[in-house]
Amino acid sequence: MIDFKQIINSTDLYNFHSHTQFCDGRDEMENFVISAINKGFKHLGFTPHSPIPFHSPCNIAEDKVAEYFSEFNRLKQKYGDKIALYRSFEIDYINEWGPANDYFKNIDLDYRIGSVHFIPSFADEDIFVDIDGNPDAFKRKMSEHFFNDIEGVVISFYTQTLKMIEAGNFDIIGHFDKIGFNASCFKPGIENEKWYDDLVKETFDAIMDCKYWIEINTKAYVNNNRFFPNIKYWKWLVDYNAPVLFNSDVHFPELINAGREEAMELYRKMQL
Repeated sequence: MIDFKQIINSTDLYNFHSHTQFCDGRDEMENFVISAINKGFKHLGFTPHSPIPFHSPCNIAEDKVAEYFSEFNRLKQKYGDKIALYRSFEIDYINEWGPANDYFKNIDLDYRIGSVHFIPSFADEDIFVDIDGNPDAFKRKMSEHFFNDIEGVVISFYTQTLKMIEAGNFDIIGHFDKIGFNASCFKPGIENEKWYDDLVKETFDAIMDCKYWIEINTKAYVNNNRFFPNIKYWKWLVDYNAPVLFNSDVHFPELINAGREEAMELYRKMQL
C-alpha cells in the first residue's frame, strides 16, 4: 500500500489518475512518463479503466492486462531512477463487479481507484449505460435508456456509488460527484436543489466513515472550468479534514498537470 500522506507532504508533483493507450487515453504510456519527468513530477500512477463484464471501448480488455503490466515493468526499469511509477486500475463498479470482486482482490496492484461510470438502463436493467460521455451523448442516452428522468439517473448514480463504498477494497474514490456535470447540462440548476445536495452529503459521509482518499479531479477544469467534487463541496473536505489528493485524470501527456495547480491554490486558501 502506498503511503499517500507521506508523498503529498513531500511534494505537489504527483498524479495518481492517468489513462493511456490501454483504455481511452490518447497516447502511449511512455509519453506520459516522459511528460511527467519533463514537468518535474516525482510520482505517476497508471489507472486504465478496468476490465468489465462486457465490451466497452473505454475499458481495457482482460486479455490486454498482461501486456499493460509488461509495459509498466519495462518503463519502471527504464525510468525508475527519475520518477516513481505505480501500477493500478480505475475500477468500475457495476453491481457485483467492482473493486471488491475476487478478480481485483487477487491481482497485484499498488493501489486501487473505485469509480462509477455505468448505471443500469431504466428500459432494461440488464444493460449498463456509460453516463460519463459528452453532454450531447448523455442527452441521447437520457431519451433512449432513462425516459428523460434526470432525478432518477442522479439517484441511481449515487446509489451505485454508495454500494461501491460499502463493498470496499479500494483506496481512492474517483470523481464521486461526476454525474453533476452532465446532469447540470441536461437540467441547469439541478446541483443547487436540496435533494441533490443531500445525496452528495450522504455519499461524502459514507466516504469519510470508510476513510477513503478523495481525489479532487481536475480533468474538466481546462474546458469546463469545474472540478470534481464541485468546489461548492470543498468546505466539507476542509471542515472534516478529509484525506485529499489532486489528480488530473489525464488522457493526453501534455495535460499531466492541467488544473492541479489552480485547484491546490484554491483549496489551500479555503484551509486558511
